[in-house]
Amino acid sequence: MVSLFDRPLSRLVALVVISALAIFSVAPFAFIATTAFKSLGEIYASPPVWIPPQPTLDNFEYVLGRGAFDVYLRNSVLVALGTTVLSLAVCVLAGYGFSRFRFPGRGPALFAFLMVQMFPSVLLIIPLFQVMKGLGLMDSLGALVLADTTFAIPLCTWLLKGFFDQIPLELEEAAQIDGASRLGALRRVTLPLAVPGIAAAGIFVFIAAWDEFVFALTFTSSDESRTLPIAISRFITSYEIQWNHMAAATVLVTVPVVVLFLVVQRHLAQGLLSGATKG
Repeated sequence: MVSLFDRPLSRLVALVVISALAIFSVAPFAFIATTAFKSLGEIYASPPVWIPPQPTLDNFEYVLGRGAFDVYLRNSVLVALGTTVLSLAVCVLAGYGFSRFRFPGRGPALFAFLMVQMFPSVLLIIPLFQVMKGLGLMDSLGALVLADTTFAIPLCTWLLKGFFDQIPLELEEAAQIDGASRLGALRRVTLPLAVPGIAAAGIFVFIAAWDEFVFALTFTSSDESRTLPIAISRFITSYEIQWNHMAAATVLVTVPVVVLFLVVQRHLAQGLLSGATKG
């Protein structure tokens, strides 16, 4: 039987549709990247200047030399890494437990994890604010790590559960027959095989914490605790929007995530495919 996509016309249509979707997805990022190298006059020029004839680095120099950009960068790195490590430490064990054990309340607990993902973070700002205030974590990186982790755990647990489901239980049983404990089998057999899934979950958590804005705006009030999304928002004032500087800051913020994605993309694709084949 000949597949629909084996026909030349169908392949051409599919190629055109995929190309159009790719252009539609990439165009906003390309526009931001070119804007970062434009002067203020080129941004407001009519007709629009899509590609600057004389690219300038003045916008990047302004962003890097203005305020405490290095402090914002450090804070974002610490919050993203802290959230990723804490989330994975919890979700690896939680995903493994949901995958390997059958216990009362297992189904409702998994359903509750999905329900949590349906609520926007802004709905929980007030209760989380009270919790952070009671713990004395206001205006600290710890508040951001804790808040981001609460939203990362449900999705991360579901993703890792699906991946652990793909690892044969017989491998752990064989290790236990050879004398390993359950935790020993998990550490020596299961976790090495789960690296792609852990990498996929980790990159999702890292990106979510890196881009998080609502918690950072609510729980921090000083430059010593603010992160990069807050730094970008400060280019919007009551009198103007500094599009060129905002675009330059956006490029600087995006570069670390792109580099991280390129490093782990093979594990990310493998983890997503493996984790999605079985619930």
